[in-house]
Amino acid sequence: MSLVKTVPFQGTKEQEEKLLEMIRAHKGQKGALMPVLQQAQDIYGYLPIEVQKIISDEMEIPMEKIYGVATFYAQFALQPKGKYRISVCLGTACYVKGSGKIYEKLQDILQIQGGECTLDGKFSLEACRCVGACGLAPVMTINDEVYGRLVPDDVQGILEKYQ
Repeated sequence: MSLVKTVPFQGTKEQEEKLLEMIRAHKGQKGALMPVLQQAQDIYGYLPIEVQKIISDEMEIPMEKIYGVATFYAQFALQPKGKYRISVCLGTACYVKGSGKIYEKLQDILQIQGGECTLDGKFSLEACRCVGACGLAPVMTINDEVYGRLVPDDVQGILEKYQ
């Protein structure tokens, strides 16, 4: 079992003030948790436990409910995303052509697992099921840039473009 590496929370006072103001605007409204979580993620880029705790305290909603909603919906991220978001397609066409090896190589080079972010905040890594570029399999994306017909030896050179 691997332990998830976490980037230290670095919220600012301005972000917290914006969060508190937004919570006050929604407090007491039925069904307010989803929009509050969505807007909190817009403010911070993800929903760290520190932000969930503020929401819990201010809205008087148990942490278990906040965490349950944040982990149930795919739109919410509990870990920060890197400046460069890497996504490797593990859909059938890509996987058959070796995307699993690409994913493993990225984990080795970056020293993170899927769903994590490097401690410097530069790269985050995730798997996806299809990017719609099956003819270029195996495929990965870095932000909006698509890289296709990859082999594991291509990975280091591609990452160097972002250093």
